[in-house]
Amino acid sequence: MPKLGVNIDHVATLRQARYKTVLGGMAPEPDPVKAAVLCENAGCHSIVCHLREDRRHINDRDLQILRRIVKTKLNLEMSVAPSIVKIAKKIKPDQATLVPEKRREITTEGGLNVVKSPAKIKHVVKDLKSSGIVVSLFIDPDKKQIKASKKTGAEFVEFHTGRYANAANDNVAKKELEILKDAAKTAIKLKLKVNMGHGLNYINVKDIAAIGGVYELNIGHSIIARAVFNGLDEAVREMLSLTR
Repeated sequence: MPKLGVNIDHVATLRQARYKTVLGGMAPEPDPVKAAVLCENAGCHSIVCHLREDRRHINDRDLQILRRIVKTKLNLEMSVAPSIVKIAKKIKPDQATLVPEKRREITTEGGLNVVKSPAKIKHVVKDLKSSGIVVSLFIDPDKKQIKASKKTGAEFVEFHTGRYANAANDNVAKKELEILKDAAKTAIKLKLKVNMGHGLNYINVKDIAAIGGVYELNIGHSIIARAVFNGLDEAVREMLSLTR
């Protein structure tokens, strides 16, 4: 049974839609820190947040407070930009997940290209690990990327499940599911721990949760969207029941 990590970026996105800055003692809402507490109380196994270079949702203050209050595991999604690596080494999240980052994208569009920049990524992995941070690489379910990831020294890979989640029909979804299963087997043989995430929801998560050896599923948008109608506590508990 995989663990569940809840990404709280979209709570911060909703806050930023109304409040770009804290005004005159006003407490902008919704607060992603409060969301993290509710998710943990509902039973999730980790809190995920992405400190982007443009600070479009999670900001430095959020991250500092999350580091103090998260009791499960704080998983920081981050680029390999030196300024972000410096912040990560100071904050010391339990885990850092290295992801590609584009300024104009709505959400992360694909996996990190480890094959293209192995030396750079290996250096960042080593730098983060020297600060006691567990490192994961967010990659596409491709054997070349998996093998390159192993050589960087990262302990985890997280497979981008977007092609499966966005499949045009059931046949395409089944094909992508088999690719993810095969990728998981390859990674596990190389002694990498396997996480998965991106686009997973209350309809498609069961087949992913059933893949053997998957350590954790990281889900954000679907849970926050369900919380609008059902409450965050119920949304997390419902997702936990499906992953089991």
